Amino acid sequence: MSFRRGVVRQSKFRHVFAQAWKAEHCIDDVRVSRVTWDSPLCAVNPKFIAVIIEAGGGGAFLVVPISKSGRIDQFCPTVCGHAAPVLDIQWCPHDDNVIASASEDCTVKVWQIPDGGLTSPVTDATVTLEGHSKRVGLLAWHPTAFNILLTAGCDNVICVWNVGTGELVYQLDDAHPDLIYSVSWNKDGSAICTVCKDKALRVIDPRRGAVLKVREKVHDGTRPMRAVFLSDGKILTTGFSRMSERQLALWDTKDLSEPMVIQEMDTSNGVLLPFYDPDTNMVYLCGKGDCTIRYFEVTDESPYVHFLSLYSSKEPQRGAGFLSKRGVDVNKCEIARFYKLHERKVEPISMTVPRKSDLFQGDLYPDTAGLEPALLADEWIAGQDAPPLLVSLSGGYTAPPSKHRDTLRSKPKLVSQDSGTGAVPPSAGNVAAPTSTPTSATKETEEETPQPRAATREMDGNGERPKREDDVLSELLAEMKALRAVVLAQNQRIELLERQLARIEDGDV
Repeated sequence: MSFRRGVVRQSKFRHVFAQAWKAEHCIDDVRVSRVTWDSPLCAVNPKFIAVIIEAGGGGAFLVVPISKSGRIDQFCPTVCGHAAPVLDIQWCPHDDNVIASASEDCTVKVWQIPDGGLTSPVTDATVTLEGHSKRVGLLAWHPTAFNILLTAGCDNVICVWNVGTGELVYQLDDAHPDLIYSVSWNKDGSAICTVCKDKALRVIDPRRGAVLKVREKVHDGTRPMRAVFLSDGKILTTGFSRMSERQLALWDTKDLSEPMVIQEMDTSNGVLLPFYDPDTNMVYLCGKGDCTIRYFEVTDESPYVHFLSLYSSKEPQRGAGFLSKRGVDVNKCEIARFYKLHERKVEPISMTVPRKSDLFQGDLYPDTAGLEPALLADEWIAGQDAPPLLVSLSGGYTAPPSKHRDTLRSKPKLVSQDSGTGAVPPSAGNVAAPTSTPTSATKETEEETPQPRAATREMDGNGERPKREDDVLSELLAEMKALRAVVLAQNQRIELLERQLARIEDGDV
């Protein structure tokens, strides 16, 4: 390796170490897909683990609760509504029960997973998106706008959908002359970066359909590349040199003429999949077929991309899922968690910063993106942009109850399979109809505030009795955490609306 070593650099992440969980905490007998497509094959959020698996006569993926461990029964229910193998899956960043899947059958489907996981096989999607003429291999949810999903297919076309209405709102069919390898949104979702088989890196405004920047030959090699937007607007790419050495490069979007830094690593054939953590500004590189996971810190000081360490094991990985920051264990100073896919096993791997104190380590856990979207789909389509709404991880993150999120700000919403409301999808297609949009931030706050719940009662052999006092207390604490998250999100939303109003009054808009 040609990583630079010299004076010891001060960083709180310099001693991050990776540790695989014990065998009893792994998931066994998972028939991981053998599809020849360079995707992670796995998606994880604080509630569920989803893995693309082998399926006869179609495409399927497994969804189990994140707490699941042990053997997966061969009759375990799956999501199996595609007519051909599934190539990519992505959880919605604004609802932990919604997942999208892309397939060789040229369709994208969006599914609602009930709390607790599947109890029977799921074949009917909540929404089916049809707009590609060839297989669809890439999915990317908008980071801040609700129900906006980007898809890219082997027809070299990028589509942007409003999932709430099932509409194709933007289509870019002439921006790429060849197969699209990778798509990534920037922090506020105003632009995307792509890499293509023609070896070019492009920065694109998807709403205008305009290519803002192009850099030819980002990496000289012919094998697939990847690109990811960093939170400060820079772009990190992985690829191959002319001599088939794997490379990592950092680019400044203000000037793409030369990379800020380029590092060569080894001569392995596996595509390097980058997983980026915007809170710590760390990048994890997971090569398909590798036995290692490398991790780096990106800073403003030369050489900009600093190699920290690597996790090494005996078994090669078929893919990997990267848990969002809301799901990590802050009490153990866990800053990241991977779910490594083996031949027939899913193995969690924790990235931890060693600390002696048992107190919450605020420097390791800045406020992170929460479930609350900053914009409605229609607002983003109309040209608005907004950064993610942040929540605190102090004390651990507790998501608001899903029954309140389903009606959040009366957004266009997916029809829940497990709700008891008796809602029926419209007869014309599997698309949930949009509902009216409120006209003030005050109304939004009132609609989003969960109502206090009465203490539940449980049954035993002696009849009905109240829950123990400590159970009621824990429920109240969980409710308070959820309310705090909502209040924080609404404060940020109100500030955004006030800034927009001020710009209108000043004549800037």
